[in-house]
Amino acid sequence: MEIDWAALGSVFGVSLVVTVALVALFTLGIMGLSRQERAVAQGGTAAAAVAGAYACFAACAAAVGYGIYLIVA
Repeated sequence: MEIDWAALGSVFGVSLVVTVALVALFTLGIMGLSRQERAVAQGGTAAAAVAGAYACFAACAAAVGYGIYLIVA
């Protein structure tokens, strides 16, 4: 058995980058929701922050779904 170290390193690098990107997207979504809560507490509205948060969560769900598709296919 022979291990292709270049391919293994490539898979590790891509998975690391994707993991960091997903965490960043989810964090942006949480930040958008907290801005909405802060705006409501001050008597305003933050529709753009909520829309951005939902877009971030949708992108996270799409990335996870694509990852599951890649594993199953």
